[in-house]
Amino acid sequence: MKFIHIADVHLGVEPEGLKAGSKARGKEIWEALEQIVNLCEWEEVDILLIAGDLFHRQPLLRELKELNYHFSKLSRTEVVLIAGNHDYIGPRSNYREFVWNHNVHLLGDDTLEKVELIGIHTEVYGFSYHIRNIYERRYESVKPDDNDRIHILLAH
Repeated sequence: MKFIHIADVHLGVEPEGLKAGSKARGKEIWEALEQIVNLCEWEEVDILLIAGDLFHRQPLLRELKELNYHFSKLSRTEVVLIAGNHDYIGPRSNYREFVWNHNVHLLGDDTLEKVELIGIHTEVYGFSYHIRNIYERRYESVKPDDNDRIHILLAH
């Protein structure tokens, strides 16, 4: 199995200060994500794992649509993502109602859940942040199902 694991991409970040070139940084981050998607296709990656803070703040609907378009170009890669402490799923988050392409799996609950990727004999576990900070220990009692699949824990 081939996978790519990323986290803390922070799409939509507004660079601080007036340093030369800082205005272009947000665009460069989107371009870097596009390059990762292209790499997934080129290398025939099975899973793209995104461990939170894909966005720097609550994503706009148009940003989710653009992101979903990029993910829809993947012919064989399954995308599994969680929301982190910056792009947490608040009460009015666009993550809540967004309909993803068939190959995109948001583990959007605030308690542990899993997605079964049957074609590659894999289960990915994780949960999304629904508030900015989590202080309790959430992983101490986590155990994968008792089966012969590959088990991956996606955490932020």
